[in-house]
Amino acid sequence: MPKKSAFTMIELVMVIVVMGIVASIGADIIVKLYENYIKTRAINRLQAQTELVLNQISKRLDSRIRDSVIARSKTNYLTYVPLTDANDSYQVLEWIGKDTDSFKGTPNPGWSGFIDLDNPATTNPTLKTIGSDFNYTNTIISALSNNEVNMSSASTLNKPAIIFKGNSVFNLEDYGWNGVDGNYTHKVSYIVGTEDVMNLTEPNATKPSEIFEQYDFAWSAYAIVPEGSANDFNLTLHYNYQPWENERYDQNSTSSTLIEHVSTFKFTKIGDTIRLKLCIHDNNQSGNYDFAFCKEKVVY
Repeated sequence: MPKKSAFTMIELVMVIVVMGIVASIGADIIVKLYENYIKTRAINRLQAQTELVLNQISKRLDSRIRDSVIARSKTNYLTYVPLTDANDSYQVLEWIGKDTDSFKGTPNPGWSGFIDLDNPATTNPTLKTIGSDFNYTNTIISALSNNEVNMSSASTLNKPAIIFKGNSVFNLEDYGWNGVDGNYTHKVSYIVGTEDVMNLTEPNATKPSEIFEQYDFAWSAYAIVPEGSANDFNLTLHYNYQPWENERYDQNSTSSTLIEHVSTFKFTKIGDTIRLKLCIHDNNQSGNYDFAFCKEKVVY
C-alpha cells in the first residue's frame, strides 16, 4: 500500500502561528491605511475651508478704503485703534468698502470716481461726475442692500457715501466709527434724470468746506467678528450697515457665518499690507481625532 503523508502536529502549529503573525501585520496595515485616509481627508477639507474663507475676506479687503480699516474690541464697541496699533485685545476687523459691483458696470461704470471741478454744474453741494450712471448704481446697491440703501433724492432710506481722496489729515473718528457722522464720509443722492450729477445731502454744518477731484463711492461697512468661546468660535461677516448713518455692526447689520470651529483669527498691518491668520479644527468630526489646520494670507 502506498504511504499517505500528513502534517505533523508541530507543522500545523507552525502554520497557525505564521498565519496569525501575517494576519496581525495585515490588520495593523489596514488600520494605518484607514487612519492615514481619515487624516488626509480631514486635513484636505480643513485646508479647502480655510483657503475659501481667507479668499472671501481678502477679496473684500482688496476694495477697502485703506485709511478706514480699524481693529475694534468685541467687549467695548467704542474701543478701537488703527490696525497698526492692534493687539490681541482687539478681536474685530472692520473697514469701509468701495462699491466695486456698480463700478464694474457695462458699458460704462456706475460711478466714475472723478468730479469735474471746472464744470459750471459743480457747485458744492452739487457735483458733476461725468461718465457716471447713478441710476445704474442705485439699482445695484438697492439690490445688494436688500432695499435698505437708496441713492434717489426722493427716497428716505439710508444714503450711500463718497470719500474724497484729497484729505490729508487722518482721524479715525472722521469715518463715523464712534457712532457720530464723520467728516470723511459724505452722504450723497441724485435726482432722476441727472444720472451724472450727485448732491451732498448733509446739513450745512457738516458739509465739506473743500471738495476734491477724486472720490471713492461706498454703501456699506464690513466687520469680521469672532462669536463664541475663546478656542472654538464662529467667524461672522457683518455688512449692510452705514457708520455715516450712525449705524453699528452689532445693531444694524446683516450677518453671515463664514466658518465654524475656529481656534485662531489674527490680523496685523505691516506697511500697506494686512496679514491674516486663520486656524480651524474639525470638532472630532473624524471620530476620535480632532484635526486642525492653520493658514496665513497677505492682502496688499
